[in-house]
Amino acid sequence: MKKTRLPQLLAVAYLLLLPSLSPADTVVEEIIARVNNEIITRTEYVRSRDQLKQELQQQDSATADRAFAEKQRDVLRDLIDQQLLLQKGKDLGITGDTELIKKLDEMRKQMNLGSMEELEKAAEAQGASYEDFKQNLRNQIVTQRVIGQEVGSKLAMNKDDVRKFYDQHRAEMERPEEVRLAEIIIAPKTAAKPAVGADGKPVPPSEAETEAALAAAQAKAQDLLDQVHKGAKFADLAQKYSDGPSAKDGGDLGSPFKRGTLSKELEDKVFALKAGEVTDVVRTKQGFVFLQVTEHQAAGIPTLKEVEPRIQDALYMQKLQPALRAYLTTLREEAFIDYKNGYIDSGASAKQTKPIETTAKEDKAKKLRKKKKLGVF
Repeated sequence: MKKTRLPQLLAVAYLLLLPSLSPADTVVEEIIARVNNEIITRTEYVRSRDQLKQELQQQDSATADRAFAEKQRDVLRDLIDQQLLLQKGKDLGITGDTELIKKLDEMRKQMNLGSMEELEKAAEAQGASYEDFKQNLRNQIVTQRVIGQEVGSKLAMNKDDVRKFYDQHRAEMERPEEVRLAEIIIAPKTAAKPAVGADGKPVPPSEAETEAALAAAQAKAQDLLDQVHKGAKFADLAQKYSDGPSAKDGGDLGSPFKRGTLSKELEDKVFALKAGEVTDVVRTKQGFVFLQVTEHQAAGIPTLKEVEPRIQDALYMQKLQPALRAYLTTLREEAFIDYKNGYIDSGASAKQTKPIETTAKEDKAKKLRKKKKLGVF
């Protein structure tokens, strides 16, 4: 089975490719580990190791080599972990089929594709095997389901632990006042094809044409603002009418803004609003704009109620890692696992059992038959 850490289609596509082979080539896969009836090949091991190195380089190239030296010892462990979880998922009847369809459809929408066939073509255009990609995604879904069902569901969240965490980290939670914004920009539009003078150069619009374009843009912006006040969804109007680059994102401007990062005029307006409220129409260099405050975070230390879900998530992850490792150790002890000399399973248990070789089985059977003849059974 292939191990996939990155869920996005274009990010993982190249990881699904094997070196191209001519018809005359003969491929002999080297098996480096066996987990019950499944195998792990050297190709899978190398691909997973290379992927780990690339991820670490993307996170911090300065420390990537040192981090890779520490973490590459866990590559085989992670591959065995995945095999154990996938086999457990099969035992539990978890296929991941329904979730897979939903995930692929979400990906299709994110890539603005009209159909699943277009998604498949997009994958193949990157040189990826669409079937391999789907299998990797299904594996990820199954392993997450097993972890949630067999480990996560058994973790208890203690109210006292939440309060203790909050008290210990209060200073770290202090935050500045911030607003998250969305915009709708209406740019003035003059004649589509400006007149050309005798010298062949475009003739700029007249003052009257410019004033008319500005008035039309202002009127349109005001009309859209009125629609928002009447209940229309800001994001829908932004996608349909805004002339700004943020239109495709429903006008969302991304990261929140602290005080001092906006012009004084806009800052005074938006920081006076609550989440969901909108400014009036403002004239800018781009045309006419009005903004919606989608989030307004007050300065200071948040209350326990505000951050309790985040603290529960943090505590959950703290408890999940050791609990998951203990669970995987149990699965190892219930399985037959063997790996080739020179490869290390950093998650191995002293109670693990290696597969019984056929010759050993035959010898044991012969001894049993001999005992029967002697009247032992």
